[in-house]
Amino acid sequence: MKGLIGKKVGMTQLYDDKGVLTPVTVVQAGPCVVIDVKNVERDGYSAVLFGFGSRKAKNAGKAVAGQAAKAGVQTPSIMKEFRITDDSKFEIGSEIGAGIFEEGEYLDVTGVTKGRGYQGVMVRHHFKGGRDGHGGGWHRKPGSIGCRESPGNIIKGKKMPGQHGSVQRTVQNLRVVKVDSAENLIFVSGAIPGPNGGTVLVRKAIKK
Repeated sequence: MKGLIGKKVGMTQLYDDKGVLTPVTVVQAGPCVVIDVKNVERDGYSAVLFGFGSRKAKNAGKAVAGQAAKAGVQTPSIMKEFRITDDSKFEIGSEIGAGIFEEGEYLDVTGVTKGRGYQGVMVRHHFKGGRDGHGGGWHRKPGSIGCRESPGNIIKGKKMPGQHGSVQRTVQNLRVVKVDSAENLIFVSGAIPGPNGGTVLVRKAIKK
C-alpha cells in the first residue's frame, strides 16, 4: 500500500498536450518521516508509521513526543500508520516524498469536509420543502416526524436539522495528472474534501 500524509494546497487547472483543460487539486504529499516500522514477528502485522509536519515537543502528548525522540526525529504535528506488505523497504528516520507516485495512476484521498454549522433539512438532507404559494405555511420545515400511537416515538436516524459537515470523507479513483517531486506536490483530477491547508491522507486506489 502506497500512502502518504499531505496537505491540501488548493485548486487550479492544467492543459495537456492536446489542449484539453483538466481541473486539478494540488496536494503537498510529504515529506513524511518514518517514525516506526511494525513487523509480523514483533507486532503481528506489517505497517509503517509516518510523521508529517513539525511542532514543539512540549505541545505534543508524551506518547507522540516519546516516539519521535526514540526515532531521533523532530516531533511531528500529525502521525498516521499505513499497512504494508514488505517492511524491509523502510528505515527509521528516512523521508518519503511525493516521488513514490506516478503520473496516470489513481489515488484515494481522505479528508475532513468543511464544517457548515447548524443547518436545516433543506441544506443538510436536500429536502424539497413546502409550497410557496396558496398558504403553504411550511416552506422550509421538515414536515411530520412522529409515528402516532405505535411506537409513539421518533425513530432513530430520522433526517432532521443538525450539525452539517466536519466529517471524514474519501474520494476514490482520482487520476494523478502531474507529479512535482522537487516540491513534493501532486496534481490530482477533481476535488477533494476539506479546506485549503487541511490535512489529507493520500493512498493508492483500492478499486483500480
